[in-house]
Amino acid sequence: MSQDPMPEQAAASSGRPSPSGAGARIAVTRLVLTEFRCYGQLRIELDPRPVVLTGPNGAGKTNLLEAVSFLSPGRGLRRAPLPEVTRRQAAAGAGWAVAAHLLTPTGEIRLGTQLEPGEGRRAVQIDGRPAQSQTALGARAPMVWLTPQMDRLFGDAASQRRRFLDRLVFGFHPDHAGQLGAYEKAMRERNRLLKDGRPDPAWLAALEDTMATSGTAVAAARRELVARLRGAESLMIEGPFPRADLAIDGRIEAWLDGRPAVDAEEAFRSLLCDNRRIDAAAGAATEGPHRSDLSVHHRSKAMPAAQCSTGEQKALLIGIVLANARLLAGERGAPPLLLLDEVAAHLDEARRVALYEEILALGAQAWMTGTDPALFAPLGNRAHHLGVDDARVAARGAD
Repeated sequence: MSQDPMPEQAAASSGRPSPSGAGARIAVTRLVLTEFRCYGQLRIELDPRPVVLTGPNGAGKTNLLEAVSFLSPGRGLRRAPLPEVTRRQAAAGAGWAVAAHLLTPTGEIRLGTQLEPGEGRRAVQIDGRPAQSQTALGARAPMVWLTPQMDRLFGDAASQRRRFLDRLVFGFHPDHAGQLGAYEKAMRERNRLLKDGRPDPAWLAALEDTMATSGTAVAAARRELVARLRGAESLMIEGPFPRADLAIDGRIEAWLDGRPAVDAEEAFRSLLCDNRRIDAAAGAATEGPHRSDLSVHHRSKAMPAAQCSTGEQKALLIGIVLANARLLAGERGAPPLLLLDEVAAHLDEARRVALYEEILALGAQAWMTGTDPALFAPLGNRAHHLGVDDARVAARGAD
């Protein structure tokens, strides 16, 4: 992977001082894109301040957030098929690439990821060397994102809440992505075998062993983070962002409440074996962490989050993300990267200002998008202000 392709345009740092806040940072200081979405080539130089991207709809703002999201494990904030990320005008056989310099508490590192031509998967490099898996990214670039589609998270399908929770877990357990992937792969294989009607018992048992081992690890990691967020009262922000009561609902998680993990794992293994006929008829595994759900309640109102107003739901979601960032900062020495797409659009002025002040107090590099630069005026020169228009990025003065 070439590290620094020549850019068509650049947006340089204005050289203003960084905001006050936590001393240790995780921040992108250089971002280089090649054939990524609407960008042929782009290079942006930054310092650890928050990044504000403003411009008309369709200009390419969210594409930049998506590029940063590929510096973490998974399929990015849009969860698009990887070949679709390649710029439409790219030469035949070309694939997209994202390279970055990342400031961390232990020094600067170089990260890179690209679509492997003809493979439909992405390769990862760290400091110029191939990484064995995407899990290595989670250990170096923890990040959380909020998108407009997540405004419906509490009333959406349980799978969306699990995905949100897993993204939070990645910051504390980088191997969580690997455990989740192993579980889901074994589950798909087991479903296929059961559908065949006469599966090999030894192969089936081996797949169920993987599901029991990895699935219990997934459930335990989710349960641990929910318990830590629930117990960290001081991290739940008062005022504009209401406190949330969190719980994880699932059979494996319930078992872990009252028995050692090894016993829960064995119980899950036995359950999978006992449920083979049921699962074959259903065409899917009917028990496991893939059926768990994150339960969220508005504490002061004693009300399920799904029953709260749209504004309250968004405020609850932001409060959870900020609490998680504070917890991660306390454990790893720096808060995660925050990717906040159109986060300010439907917040009132008091909540917008409170959000900005929390980000600055955390010392987090938050990437925020919007169409109206005036919404970000309270940040002043404490943030980078970049204008995006027709896939062109340029420094914009703070209003």
